[in-house]
Amino acid sequence: METCIDTAMRCVEPDRNSRPTIAEVLDILNKTETHIPKRQLADVVLCPTIGSKSTMSDTLKMMIDELENITNQNQHLSSMSNKSSNVRETTSDVEEEVVIGRTEEIKEIVDTICESITPENKITILPIYGIGGIGKTTLAQLVFSDCRFAGYSRVWVYVSQNLDLNKIGNSIISQLSEESHLAEKQMIHNKLRNVLAGKKTLIVLDDVWEENPDTLNSLKAMVRLGAGSEITIIVTTRDEAIAREICHAVEPYKLGTLTDKICWGIIRQKAALEERVDKEQLEQIGREIAIKCGGVALAAQSLVYILRYMSSDQWESVRDSCIWNLSTQKDPSSRIHNVLASLLLSYSHMPDWLKLCFSYCAIFPKGHCIVKYDLIHQWIALGFTEQSYMFDPMQLCENYARQLLGMSFLEYSKTSSLRWLQLISILEWIL
Repeated sequence: METCIDTAMRCVEPDRNSRPTIAEVLDILNKTETHIPKRQLADVVLCPTIGSKSTMSDTLKMMIDELENITNQNQHLSSMSNKSSNVRETTSDVEEEVVIGRTEEIKEIVDTICESITPENKITILPIYGIGGIGKTTLAQLVFSDCRFAGYSRVWVYVSQNLDLNKIGNSIISQLSEESHLAEKQMIHNKLRNVLAGKKTLIVLDDVWEENPDTLNSLKAMVRLGAGSEITIIVTTRDEAIAREICHAVEPYKLGTLTDKICWGIIRQKAALEERVDKEQLEQIGREIAIKCGGVALAAQSLVYILRYMSSDQWESVRDSCIWNLSTQKDPSSRIHNVLASLLLSYSHMPDWLKLCFSYCAIFPKGHCIVKYDLIHQWIALGFTEQSYMFDPMQLCENYARQLLGMSFLEYSKTSSLRWLQLISILEWIL
């Protein structure tokens, strides 16, 4: 157990060069006594290209070779494809009725924005910063749709790690006018002067990673072009330094963690506790699990799917798991470890087949939109499905995808149909 936990933590080291390769991980696991009965190992469905007499070591080596080939193909295709199709893009859409908490934060942000607008100051840039998974984008979506901005023209721009000023400018223009695409910077600036002039405009720049002060200053200069306009810009970022560099007229807003009570509300509601006959028995256990989530919404949400189908004894095993202790080993003040611990707990309760399917997703480039049925066919071709006399491989893999979506390991692409999937952002960051 200690070996497995130590290996898992090495896999999420911030320094990617310190992480073990797939081959090294498999070698460690090969040398570790797993206590898996031979009968269970014999039930494993091997890849079509692997004979039943192959040893586990030979099987794993052949799987590594196949995965490396597929990885190389994906990297080649990624380099040929348009960068705009490989981003984890967000939109302004949010289901307000399913969001728990953050009412006070919305009020604070809207009040701050309204108070900052004076005859002398018509431009406000308010950054929201905090760790991944804490709910920055959701909060920005709720502010974006607030009724107090009903009289504003509203623009939502997903920025990500590649801050492209021309792309941002074109996105603002296309959302405020009939213009589609302008190639030259001067043309973009001229058009921005026209579309922003004399208007009240709310712009959200979601997920900014750019650290270069010159680039950030160029961005600020670009959005100030509208004469006589009242412009409010909300920026979301993980980095406080970026937030302080880009803010204007107001202080950056640090998004704090949720209360334990709200985390418990997320678990209680989404695990459908009211429908269970043992809900009174689970109440105290659930509250203790909520405390361990460290006030991070993603940590609570990632556990809900598995808790929903667990007995009270299994709830206790989640609460008492040694994996929670990992969150205090390296940096007791870092909330990111609470998220990782909850995700690792969810992963540890996955069936073996589901673990294989999820781990395979690591071969895709960061931010890549995955075609759902292409992914399913790849899972089937690699023999990642369990044996079943009731369901065919396609039905099994459909269920695997639903489970990964339910556990918040995958999400539907915000800009495509339900045929496209993405890893959640924090998993992209650690993989």
